[in-house]
Amino acid sequence: MSLDLEQPRLTLGRRHLLALGAASLASQALPVHASDAWPAKTIRIIAGQAPGSSNDSTARALADYLAQKLGVSVVVENKPGGSGMIAAESVARSAPDGYTLLMSLHSQLAQAPVLLKKPPVNTDKDFLPIAAMGVGPVVAMVNKDFPAQTLEQVIAYSKKKPINVGNYSIGSGWQLMLAQLAKDTGGQFNVANYKGTGAMLMDLYAGTIDMGAGSLAGMGAGLDKGAIRPVVITVGEQSRRLPGVPRWIDVGFKGSAYEDLAECNMLFAPAGTSPEVTRRLADLFTASVNDSQRIKAVRETLHEDGPVLTGDALRKFIDRTWPSYRRLTRELNLVVD
Repeated sequence: MSLDLEQPRLTLGRRHLLALGAASLASQALPVHASDAWPAKTIRIIAGQAPGSSNDSTARALADYLAQKLGVSVVVENKPGGSGMIAAESVARSAPDGYTLLMSLHSQLAQAPVLLKKPPVNTDKDFLPIAAMGVGPVVAMVNKDFPAQTLEQVIAYSKKKPINVGNYSIGSGWQLMLAQLAKDTGGQFNVANYKGTGAMLMDLYAGTIDMGAGSLAGMGAGLDKGAIRPVVITVGEQSRRLPGVPRWIDVGFKGSAYEDLAECNMLFAPAGTSPEVTRRLADLFTASVNDSQRIKAVRETLHEDGPVLTGDALRKFIDRTWPSYRRLTRELNLVVD
């Protein structure tokens, strides 16, 4: 096809102007990414556990730090229950704009596909993991009046009479450990599920249940008052806060249920959230360990001194622990309607 060299210059100029105008209108119609002006309004962190838990304490300390650094309000809303899925679904259905985040025990999202018959979300696809902080030692404790004072005595007692045990979250690592312990020893454990550590502790203090487990954020006050006694560190290393209290491996229990079920509080965003926003949040979470007095206080309460996991380290942690949670859940036939 030949060019029309006789076409007037004015016509070419008008077409060029029209094209520029159309491009300008098109650019105005394009959506503005959240990262372009983020944050410009209140950020919500939905906590999957009730007040009094390490999950709640971590979420609130992080919210305080983010508010200081980002210059906007950051609020925490507790939505416990449903194996963490009430909080998770709320966030998964939110716009991926960086204004609604999830702080969850990572075990709950790891468990959901195999623990629940009809999980409301796809935990592998509906979320972007941002950062995670450990919960320090998770400790099994008995009521001060319970006749067994060591793990060996607890096991011996459970073979003769069922022990009523509180569980802070259905499908938790603690519940998997109890199921494995029952298989390995012939012990009997009646598990009562709670929406977080706080409600469980009230019953443990009152003697309604005999034993429970949780982080030192929730259990520490009762330990200080002598209302409960530690028998075993179920997750984490030995601690100066718990002199003489053994880990599973110290008393001869080995295997995935006793060694692989690490717990942490993990920050997630809905899938589709911009990399710029998630990267900024990850950097701030990491910096908070050194910059935030409130985060430091939470970590001291938990006796947690590990790093905040982000990026490749976080992905490796998920790739190692989530399959273990799911495999053990299947093996122990734990299913929630």
